[in-house]
Amino acid sequence: MELETKTLDTTNNREIKLAFDDFLREFDAFKQANDERLAQMEKRSADVVTDEKVDRINRALDEQKRALDALTLEAARPIIGGERKAVPYQVRERKQAFDRYVRKGDAGGLDTLELKALSAGSNADGGYTVPLEIESVIDRVLAKASPIRSIATVRQIGANTYRKPINIAEAASGWVGETGTISQTNTPTLAALDFPAMELYAMPAATQTLLDDSQVDIEQWLADEVQIVFAEQEGAAFVNGDGSNKPTGFLHYTAVADASWSWGNLGYIASGADGAFASSNPADALINLAYAPKQGYRANGRWVMNRKTESTVRKFKDSTGNYIWQPGLSAEQSSTLLGYPVTEVEDMPDIASNSYSIAFGDFARGYLVVDRVGIQVLRDPYSAKPYILFYTTKRVGGGVQNFEAIKLMKFSAS
Repeated sequence: MELETKTLDTTNNREIKLAFDDFLREFDAFKQANDERLAQMEKRSADVVTDEKVDRINRALDEQKRALDALTLEAARPIIGGERKAVPYQVRERKQAFDRYVRKGDAGGLDTLELKALSAGSNADGGYTVPLEIESVIDRVLAKASPIRSIATVRQIGANTYRKPINIAEAASGWVGETGTISQTNTPTLAALDFPAMELYAMPAATQTLLDDSQVDIEQWLADEVQIVFAEQEGAAFVNGDGSNKPTGFLHYTAVADASWSWGNLGYIASGADGAFASSNPADALINLAYAPKQGYRANGRWVMNRKTESTVRKFKDSTGNYIWQPGLSAEQSSTLLGYPVTEVEDMPDIASNSYSIAFGDFARGYLVVDRVGIQVLRDPYSAKPYILFYTTKRVGGGVQNFEAIKLMKFSAS
């Protein structure tokens, strides 16, 4: 019986705790420096040195948070063979056959694996579907590394397109007495949204020497190589993708003033100034954005912005003098803004004239990610000698599924 083992990485946990403690100390220093800056502004005696001090600490806070996120992500990375348990015979056979294919190009034992064509018209371009164990590892790591994937709804599909019916006009209702006349009410209006899965690829390379080394965990090596590329590419597409051979990002949809919102568009709230927050009471725009979605979407609402934008709103206070941005209570918890969690998405645009740099809403109900079942690998020992390429593909789609659930902030006067 083959056993898998796992060891507890206490060193990594200790590093995370120390990094989180440093982060909290840095935030305390930031608050003290920013309070001094605000007091000087009220006295109309703002000191350039104080402003530079606040910005320096703010940047250091960003770097500390970035290091903490990296440590947390590393600790969350799944270990293949993570539990001490027996491996079923069929699973072991699949993994061993795939291992021989990757190391030696031996396809003789791959009758236990499903042969699939990567190109619809040519079996000669075929590749082998990776065992489900490896695929699940890649997907789990992607959920940690790709911010939008981690907060959106994810659907596994078996076809190339996922079609979802949407009710865009609820059925009408009314009151009636015991003997009153019941009049006909409006019927629901249904629409269908299509979410096609587009091909995402990565092509890691390895030397034959590396592959010959029996100590190298091929499954973990492949997952590590492709997860970064997959996460970066799909993360950018979920925000800004134009829908052409890639998912449609939520910022690609037409945005209209929230007062004029209609289905098929995303509503926005103006920041109050062109390319900036309003000079007085800047936090008011954030409060307006937080209350723009209906109550049902606010319950699971969260902020989406990049780290640079977050460093700007970190300076704001509410009417009682409390900072509206607060760090999480632990390294695993998100920072909060006005009590709602913040998801840092570096593909969100920086604050600029007419930019949509902040989003708020229930992304689980608002954005849908579709994954075509199966990740495939084609071994290519010829194109880049002495390296062996592994053309790895998965099919991913995405788009807004509920236009009421997500609101944007436009950095403009109106």
